[in-house]
Amino acid sequence: MGFCLLNNVAAAAAAARARGAERVLVLDWDVHHGNGTQEMFYADPSVLFVSLHQSPYYPGTGGSDETGSGAGRGYTVNIPLRAGASDATYLAALDRIVCPIAEAYRPDLTLVSAGFDAHARDPLGGMMLSDACYFALTRRLRSALPESCALGFVLEGGYDLHGLEGALGATLDAMGAEQAPAEAPELDLASAISSEHARDLEKAMQAARAHWQLG
Repeated sequence: MGFCLLNNVAAAAAAARARGAERVLVLDWDVHHGNGTQEMFYADPSVLFVSLHQSPYYPGTGGSDETGSGAGRGYTVNIPLRAGASDATYLAALDRIVCPIAEAYRPDLTLVSAGFDAHARDPLGGMMLSDACYFALTRRLRSALPESCALGFVLEGGYDLHGLEGALGATLDAMGAEQAPAEAPELDLASAISSEHARDLEKAMQAARAHWQLG
């Protein structure tokens, strides 16, 4: 629908399934909803699709009530967040929704649709994430996965070169280090989650609780 001609993550997930992977987790943190990936696996329980995205925003899909169909019901998890979401909001989404589901699902392979257009510098998105947040998101995801689970990141959105450089670098640092490097930017969680974003998270949690046990 204008941003991607080929869905590399979906193709990789399908290829992994064809080669014997029983469970594939796709986490999409691009600022836009991953509507193509959702459509491809909407009825397939062997691919768990989780999307954090700005809403309302293009392409207009990804409501928390979109949870899959048939045998795939519950294996689509959408976490729509209104513009302005902070580091604290995204980390709360990981801690309260994404990580508990990943721990229960125990994927063989995890693929991240790693768009960095939720960065505070990005001219298209309206989110406020820092470089340090991407480091923390990656570390939290790693810790929630089985040791045997392969983890791959596929670069997607990101339209400010400095923001893209910093966020991608922080993600790679988190993949390769057991602890934060000395030069890693500090994570600023001083600003509390807004009441509006707290309601967004609670709505997403309520939808997910119909299929998954959350804290």
